[in-house]
Amino acid sequence: MSKIVNHFRTTVDFLSSAGIDSPRLEARMMLAEILQLEPELIETNIILSDEQAQQLQSMIERRQQHEPLDKILGYRDFYKHRFIVDKNVLSPRPDSEILVEAAIEIAHKENTDSILEFGVGSGCLILSILSEFPHMYGLGLDKSIDALHIAAQNAQRLNIEQQISLQCIDYFHDELPKQKFSMIISNPPYIPTTDIPSLDKEVRLFDPLLALDGGEDGYLHYRRLASIIPSLLTDNGKALLEIGIGQADTVCSIFNNHGLNTVAKIKDLSGIDRCIIFKK
Repeated sequence: MSKIVNHFRTTVDFLSSAGIDSPRLEARMMLAEILQLEPELIETNIILSDEQAQQLQSMIERRQQHEPLDKILGYRDFYKHRFIVDKNVLSPRPDSEILVEAAIEIAHKENTDSILEFGVGSGCLILSILSEFPHMYGLGLDKSIDALHIAAQNAQRLNIEQQISLQCIDYFHDELPKQKFSMIISNPPYIPTTDIPSLDKEVRLFDPLLALDGGEDGYLHYRRLASIIPSLLTDNGKALLEIGIGQADTVCSIFNNHGLNTVAKIKDLSGIDRCIIFKK
């Protein structure tokens, strides 16, 4: 790639040629990161120093390989906060805010005092919820120590590290917590193994496989969670699970067979069932 001329339009052109859907927005975000400004303050006739131009060129080359912008910038905005992300965690998706909003609504109504998350990743789900309730305690579990390091940094950034414990636990094989929780949440891997090669390049190449692979039929983790969540929930406690497209009925059946009743199915902005609430 030829050297970047210090110009907003050139950046947009490079991104457009790579098939990026929102080249103007992403150009503003890249330039904003380099200049430490808000994106709306980036002018179309922006001029960069040679060092800044090299930094921008590196960003564009990575984006041309369809590395997600949030992995390049090192952060993703989710719900009300900015979360550190890297190759070791799933990039937060806007659809996951559905679960956060539902959990916060329940917690307000029921004075929820404790929350457990299976597969904490960046921490965007449990930390978004905890940030709304200063007296709530949280436990985040993940089998990836690298993901837990990211979650710990995000808890510190949000000044709620005193509210959460993070533990490296594989919930298929390791000993589980002894205490019970009034809320349990999870966005488990739910993509069938055979579907992974056909995923969008930004997901397939840059999100961790262990956060995507849901086993042969996509329900491996739901079956395991359904078998362990009842013993970890307090009486009348709630479990909120994110699901993939078309998985609602099967996931409900799996959890109903383990003694958890379906409270609600919540649709995302596209009208797709995205979150299921169960109660003990």
